Amino acid sequence: MSLVKQLIKLNNRKLIAKPAYLSTTARETFKFEELELELNEIKPNLPEDTNKIPFGSLFTNHMFSVEWDSKEGWSRPKIGPLKPLQIHPAAKCLHYSIEIFEGMKAYKGVDEKIRLFRPEMNLNRLYKSAVRSTLPTFDKQELLKCIKQLVSLEKDWIPKSTSASLYIRPTFIGTEPTLGVSTSNKALLFVLTSPTGPYFPTGFKPVTLLADPKFVRAFPGGVGNYKCGSNYGPTVYVNIEANKKGCQQVLWLFDKEEYLTEAGTMNIFLVIKNQNDEIELITPPLNGTILEGVTRQSILDLGLQDPNIKVSEREISMKETLELLEKGRLLEAFGSGTACVVCPIEAILYKDKKHNIPTMSNGAPLMTKFADKLNQIHYGFIDHEWAPIVN
Repeated sequence: MSLVKQLIKLNNRKLIAKPAYLSTTARETFKFEELELELNEIKPNLPEDTNKIPFGSLFTNHMFSVEWDSKEGWSRPKIGPLKPLQIHPAAKCLHYSIEIFEGMKAYKGVDEKIRLFRPEMNLNRLYKSAVRSTLPTFDKQELLKCIKQLVSLEKDWIPKSTSASLYIRPTFIGTEPTLGVSTSNKALLFVLTSPTGPYFPTGFKPVTLLADPKFVRAFPGGVGNYKCGSNYGPTVYVNIEANKKGCQQVLWLFDKEEYLTEAGTMNIFLVIKNQNDEIELITPPLNGTILEGVTRQSILDLGLQDPNIKVSEREISMKETLELLEKGRLLEAFGSGTACVVCPIEAILYKDKKHNIPTMSNGAPLMTKFADKLNQIHYGFIDHEWAPIVN
């Protein structure tokens, strides 16, 4: 059994739902019905041109927050004015990266209704990340109700555009002010919202990836499949190295076989014509080093609905990738994620040689098909169970 297959087996084991370090007498979750509201009457200040709203730099008037400590459990949740956090300089999140987050979006549809996109998947992932980071667990549906309330309050901050959205950033940090490397006995869960314009204001912009096996994003037994801040900070240096070589992102490789794992902060997909002349959509399997992307799963689900596509979650190495490219069987490559939805890949720089991929020259039919379908769901062109309406 290969190392990757062993990882997949290990990753399929369920985490304990209630960590042993939690108190059994404290309040085990916060309740939406106890939500306290303190409203800020400042009106939204959105630029008329949504293309001029850079990602993650503009924030709405309000934030959600709720505190936890090991003795009392969860406090009453609050939505109040956006303000700086008051945090002790010895807080564990600042020293030992006891911090996790999520990324999700709300969309203003063509019918003026506000929609989320598969929010239960984000909250399931946040819950798993909390358990792995020894942060307290919570009722996911109660948090979802609170997030919906926050989005409803900030509905005027959501751009009226089928290429813009309201980015939602749940964040969970350990705040106990002690320097011991141990579980944090205090924590803070908060949610920010940020209007954002289109990821590609002038249409799809293909990227070139640096594939260098000396750089590793995640390792077996680590936290590569959780949304921990510690997964992201160390990648900035590598991305700068990629930029120096004329690349925009990094293709993360793994193991001596140099298996493809992720592209920058995105999941990666290849579209090939396989040996049976079938169109095959390939993405690496969830082996414990790869993030369980919501957009990734949605693309897989859409692909499985198409009888003309073979969908595969399997290992694919750099060697196989380059062989497919040489034989003219690699048709498209693209990344997926909440921020970009999909992002075309036009080349890979590997061992100082640039390998061009015909993603855009072929018209990227499959990537574009997925992008269009997801856009229709996000903005209410079609009713879909993945897009619950925020009342």
